[in-house]
Amino acid sequence: MVRSTLWFVCYWGAIVWLALSLTGCSGNEALASPQQEMTVPAAGASPVATPFATSTPLVPAGAAEPASVGETPMASATASPTPLSLLALLPTPTPTPEPTQLPVYAPTPDGVARTMRVPILMYHYLSEPPPDADVYRRDLSVSPAQFAEHLDRMLAEGYTTVSLYAVVDALQRGAPLPDKPVVITFDDGYRDNYENAFPLLRERGMVATIFVITDFMDEQRPAYLTWDMAREMLAAGISIESHGRNHVSLAGKDDDYLVWQALGSLETIEYELGVRPRFISYPAGEYDQRTIDIFQSAHYWAGVTTRQGATLDNQRLFELPRVRVRNTTTADELMRLLSLDW
Repeated sequence: MVRSTLWFVCYWGAIVWLALSLTGCSGNEALASPQQEMTVPAAGASPVATPFATSTPLVPAGAAEPASVGETPMASATASPTPLSLLALLPTPTPTPEPTQLPVYAPTPDGVARTMRVPILMYHYLSEPPPDADVYRRDLSVSPAQFAEHLDRMLAEGYTTVSLYAVVDALQRGAPLPDKPVVITFDDGYRDNYENAFPLLRERGMVATIFVITDFMDEQRPAYLTWDMAREMLAAGISIESHGRNHVSLAGKDDDYLVWQALGSLETIEYELGVRPRFISYPAGEYDQRTIDIFQSAHYWAGVTTRQGATLDNQRLFELPRVRVRNTTTADELMRLLSLDW
């Protein structure tokens, strides 16, 4: 009786083994990772796992395999050629996504001392001042109509707007600039720069730079730009650079405070916009040599001041002069300022 039972078990065991061999199931497939298969290594080489190519979604362990109604799941056409390996149990590495924007590197100076005349215009508000505006608000306000006249006159006189990046490249390496280059900048990052200046610039294919106060934007102050506005302008070719965190004078401050200002505004802009600012406009035009040293050590490329003038010097990149545009600056007066040799 015992011999009959053993014969019966062995007989059916052999039948099951034969069936599994014919269908290509090795017995280890149930333990293999569903995300990987093993390739046959060359002699002496270690086995290498390769991503499992399939368009079928992965199923969690223990869950039933989905199948379309009326379809019979088909067995794999090929058997696993190797036994189970520890490599098969390791998770598939997640590929590192490519950066959406390549880093921008400072132009390497060629050692030539250069000066060149490139007017950097300094605007602030781009709107009509309210009736109760103080003298400063009125002086710093340029109306949209007045700004449009400025832009049209510059185009008619052959001026071409360029970025500060192009200017530094020209100063450091002698890169070419248009015959009559001009830089348009806005300090403080007021919301009317987006509402009024941006459409006029975009219509004419002109570029500009806006120096923003990052804490004011984070606080969502209604008079200042939002980060969404900044993102839209950046995508259209408008540079967004630093005007500090909170518009406090940088002159006479200790190193810790200056690092807080330099890195704080830089990292905020980089986090929000995905680009690293390279230029600082000193709040209220106030700075000292320690300010320059700290911002330079934070890998800013240059700084713009409120000092009047249009001659730029690559030996003083952190003290670039600008041409202030006021409420009283007509298109004729602007042309006179642009033509000055100062």
